[in-house]
Parts: sequence; structure tokens; C-alpha cells
Amino acid sequence: MVAQKVLFIGLVWPEPTSSAAGTRIIQLVRFFKERNFEVHFASAAQPSDFSFDLHSIGAETHQILLNHSSFNVWIKALQPEIVVFDRFMIEEQYGWRVQQECPETMRILDTEDLHFLRKAREVQQKAGVPFTDEALFSDEAKREIASILRCDLSLIISEEEIRILTEQFKINASILYYLPFLEEEITEDQTKNWNSFEEREGFAFIGNFMHEPNWQTVKTLKTEIWPELRKLLPKASMNIYGSYPPQKALQLNNKTERFFVHGRTDNAQNTLAKHRILLAPITFGAGIKGKFIDAMQTGTPNVTTSVGAESMHKDLPWGGFIENDWKEFCLKAVLLYNHKEEWLKAQQNGTLILNSLYRKTAFEDLFLTNIKEIYHSLPQHRQQNFMGEILKHQSLQSTRYMSLWIEEKNRKDY
Repeated sequence: MVAQKVLFIGLVWPEPTSSAAGTRIIQLVRFFKERNFEVHFASAAQPSDFSFDLHSIGAETHQILLNHSSFNVWIKALQPEIVVFDRFMIEEQYGWRVQQECPETMRILDTEDLHFLRKAREVQQKAGVPFTDEALFSDEAKREIASILRCDLSLIISEEEIRILTEQFKINASILYYLPFLEEEITEDQTKNWNSFEEREGFAFIGNFMHEPNWQTVKTLKTEIWPELRKLLPKASMNIYGSYPPQKALQLNNKTERFFVHGRTDNAQNTLAKHRILLAPITFGAGIKGKFIDAMQTGTPNVTTSVGAESMHKDLPWGGFIENDWKEFCLKAVLLYNHKEEWLKAQQNGTLILNSLYRKTAFEDLFLTNIKEIYHSLPQHRQQNFMGEILKHQSLQSTRYMSLWIEEKNRKDY
């Protein structure tokens, strides 16, 4: 039997050491590869020094062009059974070309998180007004939801995002699929090898600086949290890690204040394992946060906000504390930092959350079954999502005609 082909079209070449998004897409590539799919990964972006070696896990890689008909020729020859779009912007760029050349191909959108939700919260937060559902109904939402409707299945990483899509926007649940991070179970042997309370020092935050919520969190740590916290714990340090730090972030480094901006780390888990607590006063964002998964995997308790912990623990006790008031946030950080019993309880809570809610064996077989069911009944599935069929009609494909215009313009310029 010939292996089915799955094609990933990436916004960038995955960098799992730089962002949770990179880790997520590699988890999906591994998922298909481990189930004997022939896996291809294509991107118009240029690889970086930190791009993951996809060949090492058996995936074939392809450099493609943006706004160029060579993609049509190439994908028509490849004829993948499944295409996975890495975020809605990629579906906008390539979705109509996939539809034109491979109409029977199953189309999956990996949203990573809902960009319009994150953007709406950012706008409200920067305006200094409370977030309301009315802010969700934006042009960004129209674009992203149109992309969701055009696809046969969209992978949603947060149950809160599922709720928003089904309740606020009345999206048919049959085209949405809840798939969080897919993690290995934490074993008792692993916990025995974790660095102890006494072996750890200082606080940490980690996050890709190209992600706006992370930069805003670092500013909050510098201006709101650390001035108060260092009064209460003068010997402790605050350690900031993250890829692609801009100069404005590096300038926050201050040895006298024991506020250290270290920049990129090669291994987030090894780095967090050195520190006693992860601090993440996140004021806006969406999805679920990879930094907390890394913290749980290394037995590192945290203090965060309700936005930070959103959709990450259901009814289970949090692996630390959730506080939105900065004074209480600091007091909880001190409590965790100074009291081993509280710290160990938080560590155990984190292990329970990860093993209960993110263990990959609880999701993978069901996910494969869902894919197979949709693939083998694709015409009927698409009829149930007729709005998506309308949006795929050429008269409504503005992105298609913009792409063709750019291609023709580039040809003339050349």
C-alpha cells in the first residue's frame, strides 16, 4: 500500500527552540510520520540558523515561492491527500491554489491560537479599557474565520477558543477539533531527577520577543512586579530569556537591580529547571502557553494571571498561583519562593495537570480516527459546511485575485 501524503505549508521553517508555535508544528509532523504518512514540509520563508532539521524525523522539505504559479505545478504533481496550513495567513495565500489543483485534498488549518482574539485583547488592554466580546468582531476576525470556514477541519488549541467560535460566531463544531500540545507523560523516575527546591535560585520568564504579549509581559515585570518583589526578596534575581530580543529589551538588563536579560536559550526546559519559579504576569494573549508546559515538564511552579492560565487546567488546581492584582501577585511569588511545602504542592499540581490534560496518548488515536472519517466522507462533510463552499467560490476569493495581480506585476517588473 502506498503511504498517504500530507503536506505542511509553513509560515516559517519551524524553530522549536524559539517558540511554542515551532514546537507545536513539529509535534504534528511527528504525529503523521509515526503513523506512516509520507510527510512533506514547504515554506516560502528562508531557513534560519535555528530552524529544526525536519529531515532528522523523516520529512521531505521544499522551498516554494509566494504569489507564483510554480506552486500550482508542483502541488498538482505531488497530489497530497492532506494539506495542513500553518496559520490562517498561509491558507489565504495558498488555499485557493490547493483547491484549484487538488480539489479532493483534505484541508486542515492549524490555528496555533486565534489571532483575532489575541489582537482584540491587545487593543483593549493598550487602550486601558476592560475587554468585551464586542471587540472580537473585527476585520481580523472576518479574515481568520473565513479561513476556518474554507477548511475541512481547524485545529484549536484552547477550549475557550472553541467556546468563542461556537457561541459567539456560531461556527459548526464539526469543522473544529480541540487538539492541545501533545506531551509525553511525566514519570515518577523523571520527578526524582528534578532539581530540588534548594538547588534552584531566582525567578525566570521565557518567551519569544517577536510575540507581542511576551514583550509586554517583560515590561510589566520590569515596571510593576520586580520593583516591589526585589524589596521583599533582595537576594533573588529576575532572569529573562527569549529568542530575538530587540535592543529595547536588552537595555532593560540591570545588574544592580538583579534584573538580567539573557536572550536566547538553546533549551527552555533545562533553563527553567535552574530557577525556582516562573513569573508570567501576562496581560493579553490567546491559546495555551508553551512556557507553562515547559515549566510543568521540569517541576517549576509559576505565578501568572487568569489570561496566562486560561484553558490550561480545567478544574484542576493550578501549579502555583493565579493573580491579576500586582500586589497579590508579588506576595504569592514570595510565598512560593520561601516555603518549600507550598512549592512542592504547586509542583505536584503541575504534574497532575500535564499528565491529565496534555498526555499525547489520550489524543492521538482519536485525532487520527477523526481525520479518517472526514477524509472518507469529504463531499458530505463539505455539504454540512456549505458556507465554506460559498467562501471558496471564485467570486469571493479576493486573496486569489490579489495574488494573481502580484504575480503578473512581478513578471512585468522582471
